[in-house]
Amino acid sequence: MEPVTHVLTGACLARAGFNRRAAYATVAMAVAAELPDIDSLWAVRGPVEAFQHHRGITHTFVGVLFEAAFVVLLVYGVHRWRAARYARRARPAPVGDHVPVDRPLTAAPVHWGLLYGFCILALLSHLLLDYTNNYGVRPFYPINPHWYAASIVFIFDPLIFALLLMGLIVPPIFRLVSSEVGTRRQPFTGTGWPRAALLLILVLWGARWVEHDRAMQLAMAQSLEAPPPESAGPGAATDSASQQQNQQTLPTYLSAQRALANPDPLSIFRWYTVTDFGPVYQLERVDTREQTIEATEGTYNKPQRSPAVIAAEASSLGRVYLDWSPMPILSVDNSRAAVEQAMADADAPVVHGGTVVTFRDPRFMGVLPWLSRGGSSPLTGLVVLDQQNQVVLESLSGHAEPVR
Repeated sequence: MEPVTHVLTGACLARAGFNRRAAYATVAMAVAAELPDIDSLWAVRGPVEAFQHHRGITHTFVGVLFEAAFVVLLVYGVHRWRAARYARRARPAPVGDHVPVDRPLTAAPVHWGLLYGFCILALLSHLLLDYTNNYGVRPFYPINPHWYAASIVFIFDPLIFALLLMGLIVPPIFRLVSSEVGTRRQPFTGTGWPRAALLLILVLWGARWVEHDRAMQLAMAQSLEAPPPESAGPGAATDSASQQQNQQTLPTYLSAQRALANPDPLSIFRWYTVTDFGPVYQLERVDTREQTIEATEGTYNKPQRSPAVIAAEASSLGRVYLDWSPMPILSVDNSRAAVEQAMADADAPVVHGGTVVTFRDPRFMGVLPWLSRGGSSPLTGLVVLDQQNQVVLESLSGHAEPVR
């Protein structure tokens, strides 16, 4: 999910009651809920390194244990700084962490063990939110590098965002109104609205899960006319002209082998599916309320296992891409114009001859066309090879990395 949703989720969890059990719970859980995305710093090493490590060790059950300790350590440092400031204003001098001032240093008790557990909960909420969208996570990495994705929520869901804001904003408004009418000011805001917001998000996930299964059933119920077979050679034997005619007029159909369904951020009934029919992939748009399905971008043939394709798959980008994408769409272009254009876009030396192999993930094709950049779907990868099939350039989402 996008960063703001993660931060709001951590804050909403804290306001659901955890902030009454341990001091600094709100700020600690909000920071922890977004901390796994610190792996974006790998971008300084280039697009391939960033892609390889995104949602890596920081998004695992092992990583959250250390990340929670890091957040608690930061909060402990802030606490000691605040305690020192209070101590300078206190009379007499403070003893240890106790600051004898008129107002207590924290409304809730300082409990580092509980805060550590709450930070783990916030970090797990990050993994759960990322699991619900179609990019996926590897929670058992490095023991098990398999990607898991529920694909029920888009990277940004307006309804989830609105529910989280409701859970955080409404209680302070009611608290302000109460103080204006003379009611005694409470140290904490109410927990009802944050809990209701989190509960409604669970209900939304359940509804999307049901509709996702329906979209998958519609996609798997399809069949696709097989492409015509290659014509027989001059020496091939035939039975009769009528049999040849029947073979031409009676097409064969391919059955769906597997499918993926990807969410629409504005409707729980609209899904973008990709179906594997063996030699081809087909992209469709599904309406689970109307029980309809229609092809959106036609079919994509799987390329032959040429030396260029094998070399591209063995490249750094190719290995990472094939590990992450469950249905990668590869296309090959060995035209001089394609190679020169790819090198020019990367401001790299021109290569005369060669091949451009494009990697695309159908989960991000056809969904919200305005996300496409220059006609390319998000997370499109390019591998440029020279005439000897040596990799000379790797590019991801328009960010190129020449190979030295």
